Amino acid sequence: MTELIQTVNSWAWGPVMLVLLLGTGVYLSVGLRFMTLKKIPVALRLLLQGRKGKGEGDISPFSALMTSLSATIGTGNIAGVATAVALGGPGALFWMWITALVGMATKYAEAVCAVTFREQDENGNYSGGPMYYIRNGLHRRWHWLAYAFALFGSLAGFGLANTVQSNSVSQVLNDAFNVPPIVTGLVLMALVGAVVLGGIRRIASVASLLVPMMALSYILLSVLVIAMNIEQVPAALVTIVDSALSGSAAAGGFAGATVWAALRFGVARGIFSNEAGLGSAPIAHAAARTDQPVQQGMIAMLGTFIDTLIVCTMTGLVIVIMDVLPTGISGASLTSLAFGNALPGGEYIVTLGLCLFAFTTMIGWSFYGERCVVFLVGARGVLPFRVFWVLAIPVGTLVQLDLIWLIADTLNAFMAVPNLVALLLLGPLVFRVTREYFDNRDIGH
Repeated sequence: MTELIQTVNSWAWGPVMLVLLLGTGVYLSVGLRFMTLKKIPVALRLLLQGRKGKGEGDISPFSALMTSLSATIGTGNIAGVATAVALGGPGALFWMWITALVGMATKYAEAVCAVTFREQDENGNYSGGPMYYIRNGLHRRWHWLAYAFALFGSLAGFGLANTVQSNSVSQVLNDAFNVPPIVTGLVLMALVGAVVLGGIRRIASVASLLVPMMALSYILLSVLVIAMNIEQVPAALVTIVDSALSGSAAAGGFAGATVWAALRFGVARGIFSNEAGLGSAPIAHAAARTDQPVQQGMIAMLGTFIDTLIVCTMTGLVIVIMDVLPTGISGASLTSLAFGNALPGGEYIVTLGLCLFAFTTMIGWSFYGERCVVFLVGARGVLPFRVFWVLAIPVGTLVQLDLIWLIADTLNAFMAVPNLVALLLLGPLVFRVTREYFDNRDIGH
């Protein structure tokens, strides 16, 4: 089973997929005239103004971003970065940065399309995302891609955001406190169930409270470690860039990595973490109370900026600065070791952070899967999906992590393809809508 999935995974994340992901981001960035990089201050201002929102929708623009971030800031930021650096060398972090810079345009375009083509289900809740902008924005010949995305999206969450998260949490709690995995699974099941069964408004309210708090705490802890070792930061940055462009030298237990390994694992883990191009985040942004797709797009692109260029960078820098790669450890344990060596009790803080990150990812992704199910079978599928989602959590604590990561990576790729095809086809629409919005702003409308 593992060998079969490894074969599929190596094809799914091969050169064609990486070119498609990065190529779509570059195409959208150029078409938008790099607006996504130039308008970051404007986007931050909109985010602060968007706590209530104006227009139709279920949740505020701020809550939409927090729900989206709750799904993206997860084990990808702690375990995923560590796995990428362990397998691809320090250079993997450089390719995560590149993926994020072009990924901001991808995330922007996703949200613009999601708000433009969203619908209301029979219960009055807003549904949007790739399946809707494919069906409502493209010719009938492409509609099969909408169903493919919805099918993969409803399944991917069980690997990507359910079992992977519970598995990672059970692993670190077992390492740190000898908590039996099944106990972790049952507690998580109860906590996630209490939120998920309340629907998008409860998910958004919990995410809006937890995400800013936990992200800021983790960033401040990382900044403290980096400040304590500030003299090593220039050398760490040189190592990261040099490794990306010329490969990593082997050292101790660290096997060394090629440029291709750095590129492959950097892009794959970067997408796993920030989900730009995956098509998941626009499902949350489609529920925002807004009548302006461009504004929501600018708020959405901040998700990639915060997730990868800030949070993932913190994790990667601490790992490189503390020089823990030669130990041969990978995943969340590598991040815990790096923080533990830097600060007394640092490994326990990472453990707590991972638990919170995983919890919010589970609640955010439950909404994504639920909206995919609504697209496929209607609102009658919501309750069965929520129940099945909650029941699957303890199962993840008992399965081998390597196999789950592989399945999650593969399903990621299968989700991304229909979405990226749609974004390439809808690119001219996104460029036009964006140009009209800024032209009107410039003449005072």
